[in-house]
Amino acid sequence: MKNSDVLLLGGGLAGLTAALHLLKQGYTVTVFEKNNFPKHKVCGEYISNEVLPYLKSLDLDIDILNPTYINQLSFSLVSGKTISTTLPLGGFGISRYTLDYYLYQEVLKRGGSVLHEKVIDVFFDDDLFTVTTQKSVYIAKMALGAYGKRSNLDVKMNREFIEESSPWLGVKAHYRLDFPDDLVGLHHFKGGYCGVSKVENNLVNICYLGNYDSFKKHKDLQEYQDKVVSQNPNLKAIFAKALIEFDKPLVISQISFDSKTTIENNMLMIGDTAGLIHPLCGNGMAIAIHSAKLACEALIPFLEHQVSREQMEKRYAKNWNCHFRSRLRTGRILGYLLQKEKLAALVLHLLFIFPSLLPLLIKQTHGKAL
Repeated sequence: MKNSDVLLLGGGLAGLTAALHLLKQGYTVTVFEKNNFPKHKVCGEYISNEVLPYLKSLDLDIDILNPTYINQLSFSLVSGKTISTTLPLGGFGISRYTLDYYLYQEVLKRGGSVLHEKVIDVFFDDDLFTVTTQKSVYIAKMALGAYGKRSNLDVKMNREFIEESSPWLGVKAHYRLDFPDDLVGLHHFKGGYCGVSKVENNLVNICYLGNYDSFKKHKDLQEYQDKVVSQNPNLKAIFAKALIEFDKPLVISQISFDSKTTIENNMLMIGDTAGLIHPLCGNGMAIAIHSAKLACEALIPFLEHQVSREQMEKRYAKNWNCHFRSRLRTGRILGYLLQKEKLAALVLHLLFIFPSLLPLLIKQTHGKAL
């Protein structure tokens, strides 16, 4: 068996950020990530500026990655009717390919261990976690679940959300396209939403979420994109000019926005493993990073024997709910409303009459600077 202070199950944004936080405080960490870096992921690739102070506190310099800086939002319905606003905090566009790889390299530079091994089981007993991979067994005082939206580990732990099928399908690719640097576009189509914004290297990320029941009526992704997604004239114009950089778009299925528990078998869950905000809110990456901060702030006093495990768990659950529960709930409500075309039209009509409501709505799904 091999030992570390903390085992991190997953090397995405939440897992790598938590590793860097713990390393800075002098703890040993082992990150398990089955995939190699760098790697593209289905993601909107926009991050609210709320996390910048925290990233700087971890001695991370996002500017060296050449992100785009975004402060404008354009939102449209299927009809093409559009409303625009300035984002209250603004944000930046950066690909997961670049950002995750940067964080991974920083973890290695700072003495962390990243193992490209698939975790097949996690067991908690006698105040210790035992993590079993396809290659070896590891033990630690603490483990954090950061393995993403869904995993076989969720099945092993009998998590409630995993028993429900999810109708959502996510699609993403990078394109060459003449598109404003400072703008994120969010466009509604029947049964889904599409986000469009620039990342580094003058590339445009186009990522959309669609209802699988609508998608399966078509013979392939291209037909679905042509006949459903492009019903919105804004999206039709974008795809007509966009030149794809990938061999083909990335696709993931079974995306769940149901409520999840923040603690399972004494393991703190962070990032998408703890809860996924609806993409139309455009803030999932910031929430993943923020959740790593909350987990580490609860965990470190426990590692220093200042609080009990029970107190640590209660503190994390309380802080997660304080910062994210209402935001995730708002995202689910908005997602439901905007699936209904008549309700969506009414919502947008009200926003046109009272344009000051849109920034207020954005604030309901975003946090303050950390």
